[in-house]
Amino acid sequence: MAHHPAHAADPTHGTPTPPASDSVAATVAALMPQAREELAALVRFQSVADPAQFPVEECEGAARWIADALRAEGFTDVAELETPDGTRSVYGLLPGPADAPTVLLYAHYDVQPPLDLAGWDSPPFELTERDGRWYGRGAADCKGGFILHLLALRALRAHGGVPVTVKMIVEGSEEQGTGGLERYAEAHPELLAADTIVIGDAGNFRTGLPTVTSVLRGMTLLRVQVDTLEGNLHSGQFGGAAPDALAALIRLLDSLRAEDGSTTVDGLAAQGVWEGLPYPEEDFRRDAKVLEGVGLVGSGTVADRLWARPAVTVLGIDCPPVVGATPSVQAAARALVSLRVPPGTDAADAGRLLSAHLRSRAPWGARVSVEEVGQGQPFRADTASPAYTAMAEAMAEAYDGARMAVAGMGGSIPLCNTLAALYPEAEILLTGLSEPAARIHAVNESVSPDELHRMSVVEALFLQRYADRR
Repeated sequence: MAHHPAHAADPTHGTPTPPASDSVAATVAALMPQAREELAALVRFQSVADPAQFPVEECEGAARWIADALRAEGFTDVAELETPDGTRSVYGLLPGPADAPTVLLYAHYDVQPPLDLAGWDSPPFELTERDGRWYGRGAADCKGGFILHLLALRALRAHGGVPVTVKMIVEGSEEQGTGGLERYAEAHPELLAADTIVIGDAGNFRTGLPTVTSVLRGMTLLRVQVDTLEGNLHSGQFGGAAPDALAALIRLLDSLRAEDGSTTVDGLAAQGVWEGLPYPEEDFRRDAKVLEGVGLVGSGTVADRLWARPAVTVLGIDCPPVVGATPSVQAAARALVSLRVPPGTDAADAGRLLSAHLRSRAPWGARVSVEEVGQGQPFRADTASPAYTAMAEAMAEAYDGARMAVAGMGGSIPLCNTLAALYPEAEILLTGLSEPAARIHAVNESVSPDELHRMSVVEALFLQRYADRR
């Protein structure tokens, strides 16, 4: 690993001492070339935690790289934890001053698959600079989050030292939702115990607007299969009377949406209202890159739909591709269905309702089987806690006086609820680099170097202020 930065020089005699943020920001700026090299090295690992898509050696290599990085930064007790889902999470401890509070810093190194390779303007696993941003799978979500933590700690070391005890945990299967780290933490509750937890897997509401995320939707992931025939049949000889499994699946999936596109799962409430930061429709259309003339789905405000109401998404369907398709009535078809639910809704209950809905709505007596693939509970943070006050001060200093915004996030981080249950006294904050322009989970994911710089300054200043307040 590269060397640690030197201490900043003392100000000239008689010159007013600049704000702490000025010197920390300058140090982080000097560290950015090293950060880019390290992020490029980490992005190079094709660490999709699904052996059916990428070799497990890619995730194992990323875990080793992170473990080596922690050791180089002075972390002790560094370990690659074998979690119950067969993946590896990396842990390390950086002892602080006596009686200092403990802060747990979280990121994950596993990533979403690249999807359509032809849709990328540069190779997905090669960090590429373009138009002032760094492109690559995981650049923002969430390998960049790990680099952010390193930058903040290096800046603190250059300005008097890290004033808290730091625990670092970097998960290896967050994107798969298989719950390995949650189960490991439950079996080893002392390992991640902390006074405050910073989850670096969210992001600002938009570039330049410092934001903490107060709400996460929970998630249930189901695999549904429809069977109608013992085998495929010739569509000319049998089509028109033979029950088509693919057609049955399409009808089944269509039953999950009302005419306006709202999610409709039998028995599941869907009238929640968001009372926090609004999300203007024109901003959402631009962020989501909705095609001209195409309407949004659902009812209520955009914020209601994203942060306060359930949302079903069909993630994939197994059926013959158009190229190479034969004139056949399909005997079987299956789909992967995701259901996001807001705080106040139990994800397990929602999963049971979704499963019951799918089984009861099968057309033509088709046989339907449902398998749960993953699940995570929704989360709501206490934004009135002392750590949030320290974070607001740090954000204002790093973002030229901008007031900290509080927003929701439609995504899910199942570990949050596990940590909240294990450590009910701990304050949990969600920050990160996944602002809308980052296009996480899509082709051409990217990170803003300016956001990486500023949010690293934020985290360094936060740790200083948090230590002072304890």
